[in-house]
Amino acid sequence: MKPVFCFGELLLRMSPLPAAQWIYDACMPVYIGGAELNVANALACWKVPVEYCTALPNNALSDDICNVLTLSNIDVSSIHFSGNRIGIYYLTQGTDLKHAGVIYDRAHSSFSELLPGMIDWDNVLDNANWFHFSAISPALNENIAAVCKEALITAAKKGITISVDLNYRARLWQYGKQPVEVMPALVEHCDMIMGNIWSANALLGVPVDATIHAKQSKESYLEHAIDTAHYVMQHYPKCKWVAQTFRFDRDNGIHYYAALNDKVQQYVSKEYSIKSIQDKVGSGDCFMAGLIYGLYNQYAPQHIVDYAAAAAVGKMNEIGDATKQTVAMVNQIITTHE
Repeated sequence: MKPVFCFGELLLRMSPLPAAQWIYDACMPVYIGGAELNVANALACWKVPVEYCTALPNNALSDDICNVLTLSNIDVSSIHFSGNRIGIYYLTQGTDLKHAGVIYDRAHSSFSELLPGMIDWDNVLDNANWFHFSAISPALNENIAAVCKEALITAAKKGITISVDLNYRARLWQYGKQPVEVMPALVEHCDMIMGNIWSANALLGVPVDATIHAKQSKESYLEHAIDTAHYVMQHYPKCKWVAQTFRFDRDNGIHYYAALNDKVQQYVSKEYSIKSIQDKVGSGDCFMAGLIYGLYNQYAPQHIVDYAAAAAVGKMNEIGDATKQTVAMVNQIITTHE
């Protein structure tokens, strides 16, 4: 079967213990991550053929990373070797990427210095079934936004299914363009759009009810999700599916559910209340991978959103950026919850 093609920046996550304990221990765990790579890792765990494309410097560290990815059944043949460094970010253990403490050190990375024309998209996408990217890439600079656009135009011409995760990272949009000036021209090529009512507002200008939190009602959130999905599909006619997640902190745990809308109906996942979690990073990527997995295998919409939500919940109990869950493990979460 033809592979899912994931494109985005590979990052090294430095994950220090809180309260400077990492200094006393002289130890800081390092995880290989990046939103699109996390999706690729999950799909590989679930036996979906997957190819990953990024830009890395041509050095021994990159060789080690590529060898590990290959052993994880991820095709790395389209990785572009150029530039001088791999992007890094620092995130204290137990927090997530929306936390104020995240520190990015990714300026002048190999990926951020890609230019239009450097990747032969017609060639690298020749065998792809699906193209996936996230809003993190065009947030870096205008050149990367242009690289994404040329990839999307090629993928659309080839009839490849296209998905986007509307990851919103306010700290990354620093090059003089607002997200709503950039993202609509990219999203218009997409068949599947994933995010939530707030990221759709920030990145696409979709109206959001400023009083929605005060209502504190699952029904209100889901009604809003329907309105957001209808708005998105009306303004982006190529879009067939809109998926949205709802994740709320509760004490040391999480309350979580998700919705998937097609042009006719809304499908709502099972609802999870998790008393404690290991790591928030990558749960949204795992949800995205679950959507792709379900649609790739032509599962029913209710099965797709249930699987994706369970995969996201399972990821919260794993340390590191990428999941190691099998299909059986995800299905066990669904069954146990029932």
